[in-house]
Amino acid sequence: MIFQKLDQHRDKGLLILRVGMGVMFMCHGFPKLTAGPETWTKLGGALSAIGVHFAPTFMGLLAAISEFGGGLLLVLGLLTRPACFFLFGTMVVATMMHVKNGDPFVKYSHALEAAILFFSLLFIGPGKFSLDEKLSQKKEQA
Repeated sequence: MIFQKLDQHRDKGLLILRVGMGVMFMCHGFPKLTAGPETWTKLGGALSAIGVHFAPTFMGLLAAISEFGGGLLLVLGLLTRPACFFLFGTMVVATMMHVKNGDPFVKYSHALEAAILFFSLLFIGPGKFSLDEKLSQKKEQA
């Protein structure tokens, strides 16, 4: 009974989730984004775990942008589903890299958990406390 009263705060909980995870991914992505081509090449090299060997520096830059930019978009609740799509893909590749390297579960569990979270947010959406919601309301009024 007490937990059912929390239903009225669902969108607040979603806001906390989006902002918290968004800030965390901005913190993960910023050092990668600013580290430069050597780091980007290493990041992009993770795609070899799924058989992609094309342009590792560029792909690594895209992964860093995905983490930082996707985190920022989550915080704002702007383009939430596309951001989650790219974050999900980045985390799947990170998970696959660790699995291919034979790393223990504890080493790749963070990436796997994040992938599950971002996949879920693709379906859930940003909630009413988001720029996506505000923009969709303006479209409906026009």
